Amino acid sequence: MNSTMHPIDYAIIAVFLIGTLCFGLRFSKKQRTTDNYFLAKGRVPSWALGISLLATLISSVTFLAYPGTGYSSNWILLVQGLMVPIVLVGVIWFIVPLYRKVINLSTYEYFEQRFGSFARYYSSVAFVLRQFSGMGTVFFLLAIALNRMIDANTFTIIFIVGALIILVNLLGGIEAVIWLDVFQGFMLFISGIICMGVLLYSVEGGPMEIWRVASEHGRTGFGPYEWDLTKLTFLVMAINGAFYAIQKYGTDQTVVQRYLTAKTDKEAIKASMLGIMLTVPIWTIFMLIGTALFVFYRQQPVPDGIRADAVFPYFIMTQLPVGVVGLILSAMISAAICSLSADLNSLAAVCVEDYYKKIAPGKTDRQYLKASKITVVLSGLLAMGIAMLYVNAGHEGVLGIVFTLYAIFSGGIVGIFLLGLFTTRTNKQGISIAIIVCIVFTAYAVLTSTAVGLGDDKAILLDLGAFNFTHNTLMLGVYSHLIVIVVGYLASYFFPKPNIDKRLLYSGWLENRREERRLEKEGN
Repeated sequence: MNSTMHPIDYAIIAVFLIGTLCFGLRFSKKQRTTDNYFLAKGRVPSWALGISLLATLISSVTFLAYPGTGYSSNWILLVQGLMVPIVLVGVIWFIVPLYRKVINLSTYEYFEQRFGSFARYYSSVAFVLRQFSGMGTVFFLLAIALNRMIDANTFTIIFIVGALIILVNLLGGIEAVIWLDVFQGFMLFISGIICMGVLLYSVEGGPMEIWRVASEHGRTGFGPYEWDLTKLTFLVMAINGAFYAIQKYGTDQTVVQRYLTAKTDKEAIKASMLGIMLTVPIWTIFMLIGTALFVFYRQQPVPDGIRADAVFPYFIMTQLPVGVVGLILSAMISAAICSLSADLNSLAAVCVEDYYKKIAPGKTDRQYLKASKITVVLSGLLAMGIAMLYVNAGHEGVLGIVFTLYAIFSGGIVGIFLLGLFTTRTNKQGISIAIIVCIVFTAYAVLTSTAVGLGDDKAILLDLGAFNFTHNTLMLGVYSHLIVIVVGYLASYFFPKPNIDKRLLYSGWLENRREERRLEKEGN
């Protein structure tokens, strides 16, 4: 990009990085127990938790990949995000209190209570794999973007940001992460609005011209709308988005951990709704920035060969004034740091709660806290290593890669969760069979749809001809959930009906809710 940043911009970024470390130091004295380190119960207000949920789900993927997608295509990849509030408005009311009543720290405790240890460790491993693949992607995106914008070495960027994230987690725990998220949430809104405002006034003809040109060139809408599961269509993204919403807000440790941090059930629900309602506008703003960039660079020259995901960084470096560039870059770095910090904290929580406590039971809380911090360091280093592999591999189309990895590592988790909530006949034997069938199906789908090689020499890993998996990769996750639901339920009939704690069921929550309302009426 060969753009030189002003010293003021560098100073703004330096102040931001120092301020980030100060967040960790600010809360370091409170991190004396694992409860404080992972939950900070009762010390964080619901509005802060809501913004923290926003920041947890928004990262450099949003900041860079969404504008790149909006520039090169229409808004179809936004459909997944739009499905989140549609699905969750109906289910968040009982998911939150259920978790707060039946688990201690790890989301996957619920899976064990409902279906045994195999279900717990399968879902836990799937979460860990998703986290590491996602963290590597965020590191990669940030490093590549800053390399193009300020000509910084990609590996140096990964090391500096990674070290900062590890330090913040070691010092401040979840409380530092949440308040850093709050700061980052405001930074995202401000930077998105600034960039969108500059673009609207920079395009000759304003918003109406943006809409006209974008519509003429297929950069608006959510199509294609055809009934075809073999390619990326509105239907594929809508179905995938519905399952994504349940998985992210119903089974993902980074989100469920926020439920446990709130003071009360009502506070946790309020925080969840706030996070959901704020996330969609942010995704939309950055997708629309890409659309506006497409029109802007049709009116004036853009360097030949510039990739779609590099257009937004190019715009920032060449069109924004001194000071604003530093602010926007700080927001971009902040988006990565906050997302990665939340991922790192939740990874440590799962590793200690699901694995270390099983391997080494009966240790003191101080020893478990020490193990948690060691896990933070090791996980952070591993995520940095994965990012460096991404850099060497030179992946393109990152947003599509992220969605694909999420679909592969979803592994039927939503199916297990839904069977656990809504059925009384499903048992651990049926679920175990369903998980094995799901693993076999996922392996088949990945091997028969993945091509490797260069140029025209690419070949399918396992070519079964007419029996290859030909549907869009995002449907892989959907099918895995459906397989678990169908196989798990039917296979359960070959084994005895289980005795289930009513607290683990939706029907149990509903029964308790009705009883609470009855007592409230009698009290009045």
